[in-house]
Amino acid sequence: MSPEVYLFGQVLGTHSFLLRDGFLKPDEYAEISAQYFLPGGETGTAATVLDSLGVTVRMDGTWIGCEVAPMLRAFYAGKKVDLSPLRFRTDDPGVMDYVVIAGLVRSPMGRFQALFSSGEKWWNTPREQDIAGCRAAAVDPFFGEDSLLAAGLCGRFGVPYVTIDCPHDSPLHRGAAVNVVSGECVSQHYAGMTPEAIMALMQRETDGLTILTQGGGDMLYARKGGPIRRMKPFRVPVRSTLGAGDTFKAGCVYGVLRGMDDEELVRFSAACSAVAISRFPLPLYPPTPEEVAALIRGADKTE
Repeated sequence: MSPEVYLFGQVLGTHSFLLRDGFLKPDEYAEISAQYFLPGGETGTAATVLDSLGVTVRMDGTWIGCEVAPMLRAFYAGKKVDLSPLRFRTDDPGVMDYVVIAGLVRSPMGRFQALFSSGEKWWNTPREQDIAGCRAAAVDPFFGEDSLLAAGLCGRFGVPYVTIDCPHDSPLHRGAAVNVVSGECVSQHYAGMTPEAIMALMQRETDGLTILTQGGGDMLYARKGGPIRRMKPFRVPVRSTLGAGDTFKAGCVYGVLRGMDDEELVRFSAACSAVAISRFPLPLYPPTPEEVAALIRGADKTE
């Protein structure tokens, strides 16, 4: 029996460091209050969150090296996440990043520019048999033609997919059920444009839902031919923002899988993300359906 959801993208080992007294300052000592080595990456984090939401998952993407593999296998043992498509290597430590966190501020470090500029492939090619039979998917845009292939296979088998940070003229955006656009994508592709102008561009190019997230500001969401709607994010005490966007994406996948309407999907995804930023580390304390529902009920009572 196929899992409910297929995920394709970055699966990493993330070294996270939570600082006690604010973010790093030049030439000053910083005390680490907690540190972990856990699954990360846009796809790894989404798999963890979806498992916590009760969804069965199959994930593929980044090759897994010998330093990451033991942690990854141990973490997902007993969870509803199928690792069988992943390629495990013994000749390389694997892709890792390092993230320093202090509340609302975080700084990721890694070697991704060197990896992408090397000309060498360090991820899998998606396969038909891994996608056919699934009911929803997430396809991240980082792996070029292979990301397009994954999206194309989703289209062939009628599997609606969520993507992230794809500009309006991207084939991934055109074919997506949901495209979640962050401030990073806006600054890269649409500097100086208003959120409304960006949304108008996005709406014209797809029949899917576009969501423009703005950190602590209002989210905008819309479809072709429809009005641009707004929604405020949930207000929670922030412990760490690491994984907030990946959790929002996972919430969108859940919403697509469960047939939620646009407002319900955006609200559910925002609540998932809000729960995520209220604790650290996210992989050990992912949002549960009960926590998400409680946050939404609490917000409804105060509106």
